[in-house]
Amino acid sequence: MKPRYLTRVDQISALDFEEKVALRRVEERFAFRSNEYYLSLIDWDDPMDPIRRIAVPDLMELDEEGVLDPSQEKDYTVVKGLQHKYRETALLLVSDVCGSFCRFCFRKRLFMDRGAEVTRDVTEELAYIREHPEVTNVLLTGGDPLIMATSRLAPIVRAVREIEHVRIIRIGSKMLAFNPFRVTEDPALCEMIRRYSTPEKRIYIMAQFNHPRELTPEAVRAVSLLIDAGAIVVNQTPLVRGINDDPVVLAELFKKLSFIGVPPYYVFQCRPTKGNGMFQVPVEETYEIFEEAKAQVSGLAKRARLVMSHASGKIEVAGLTDECVYFKYHQAADPAHIGKFMAFRRNPAALWFDDYTDPVHDPADLPGMTCPI
Repeated sequence: MKPRYLTRVDQISALDFEEKVALRRVEERFAFRSNEYYLSLIDWDDPMDPIRRIAVPDLMELDEEGVLDPSQEKDYTVVKGLQHKYRETALLLVSDVCGSFCRFCFRKRLFMDRGAEVTRDVTEELAYIREHPEVTNVLLTGGDPLIMATSRLAPIVRAVREIEHVRIIRIGSKMLAFNPFRVTEDPALCEMIRRYSTPEKRIYIMAQFNHPRELTPEAVRAVSLLIDAGAIVVNQTPLVRGINDDPVVLAELFKKLSFIGVPPYYVFQCRPTKGNGMFQVPVEETYEIFEEAKAQVSGLAKRARLVMSHASGKIEVAGLTDECVYFKYHQAADPAHIGKFMAFRRNPAALWFDDYTDPVHDPADLPGMTCPI
């Protein structure tokens, strides 16, 4: 099955005429793209259906809050299409198309200005990676690399694999959720994985399942094929209002992922990207949902870390008391900051790290704290 792709809201037969007319205003600002398979997962009788919130435009996206590059990726772009923010990891943008456009996407700017940041010729990017032996991981992302034909993707994977110091190739993709037939009906893709995911140099598929209903039999089969081919599949998802901000739903997602052999890797705080206000959950509420979900699952299902992909690094939300919220740099643009622990007075309205403006410097101010922070 090759589902038909839709690129205009007018093509969504389940929407009535008035809805289509209203949503054109959103489409003019933020691109729409989806496919018949993914839209078939929607309960169209439920206006708050979580799959609908992921894929179908909403007038609330016209809110002017937020910025288009909330993590300031431009500051870490070393050549067009290549970001080098963390010492060991280079990020290669190889596509500006996805199987569907998540309405909460943090890189929606790529779909607004096609070609501005994505490269079609990776020669210069590969040269940079070769010249930086500290890079042991290369993440292929975009957009979605698996939207590309295997015949286009394989040469990039081969070229990266030929760089001796690159031990891990990551492929960031939501195609397992959006269109699992991309995997199940293309044997060449798994053949490529089998060739280049070796016992000492693995390919990781960084999947994105946001809701347990995306784990259809077709998606589970696609995951199984990739694992059988030698890939390691892990999952990451933002915590998003109206989609997975219920601890029962998030726990079900963690459980189902663990049952099929996919470790939950990261849960992200939804980034303050323009148009994302309707999807954001305050940091402290996110933490409580995350912890309540983990309390319902086994150890194998609770391996995710809750982080913010801040301009300065991946900041883990490490704890919460009645008075304070605690953060830790899980990864940092400045390696000296990795592991740094921080405490701030609670701010229940905070949506992002920058909203915390009252740091706690004296351990005596913290109940039970006797050692320096």
